[in-house]
Amino acid sequence: MKYINSPIDTINFKNHQVFIKRDDLLDKYFLGNKARKFYYFLNYDFNGIKKIISFGSPQANSLYSLSVLAKIKNVKLDFYVSHIATFLKQNPHGNYKEALKNGANIIELNQNEISTQEYVEENILKNEEHYIYIEEGGRVKEAESGIKILADEIMNWAKDNDENNLKIFLPSGTGTTALFLQKHLDMEVLTCACVGDEAYLKKQFFQLNSDESKHPTILKNKKKYHFGKLYKEFYDIHLELLDETQIEFDLLYDSLGWLNLISSKYFTQNKILYIHQGGILGNESMIKRYENKYL
Repeated sequence: MKYINSPIDTINFKNHQVFIKRDDLLDKYFLGNKARKFYYFLNYDFNGIKKIISFGSPQANSLYSLSVLAKIKNVKLDFYVSHIATFLKQNPHGNYKEALKNGANIIELNQNEISTQEYVEENILKNEEHYIYIEEGGRVKEAESGIKILADEIMNWAKDNDENNLKIFLPSGTGTTALFLQKHLDMEVLTCACVGDEAYLKKQFFQLNSDESKHPTILKNKKKYHFGKLYKEFYDIHLELLDETQIEFDLLYDSLGWLNLISSKYFTQNKILYIHQGGILGNESMIKRYENKYL
């Protein structure tokens, strides 16, 4: 599998020019921000390693990407989740379905006493050996190497195209990509919290870098959103982006990201490079849910 520099497209949205870093086009199976985060492991010698252990949502992008990584490296993937909805079990789709096809072992804990992370670290890891443990969403220091490559690509493109004073924008889950991008770019990196609130996102930053001066700028969400819940404005801007740009974006992260970006001062006052991080595998099921609710 080739790991290539993703293209940068120029679009016009809301009467403003925006550059789009197309990491959704990196590779057919290993793409988006997870390809960047897991680049280190893609090149890691798995000799003696028998499995990858991780945790998160049964529809997480990381689940699918880790299932691809495990398949490439010929090792098992044990992916722990707190709960799997009955409908998803009976009608597998999206990342969950594709991860199962790749042989992922998705383990439902069905316990509420402690978090899934605490359960895995306190009860699973001590009984395992010959494994690699990757935290939810790829929030690990090893993610830095692949994200540095992304930063270098952006810097080289900006230099070659004489683009100065760029602002880099991407929505965040754990914030790992945004954090390491800011470390390796001399441009301001903007982001917003899609999982949890701004305080949660700051906490994620501090887990990987205690120097707050090196953290990205967090744009405050205009209202409180619950991750995974359906919001008509998410669906509306998704359709608007698709119609105006002919680019499909993710409904969970990108819809909130774009809403946040266009309502900020940066959208009209600065040149923006938006990083498309992939994640559209789950759009089909999300669109059906939106259509059932709003159409």
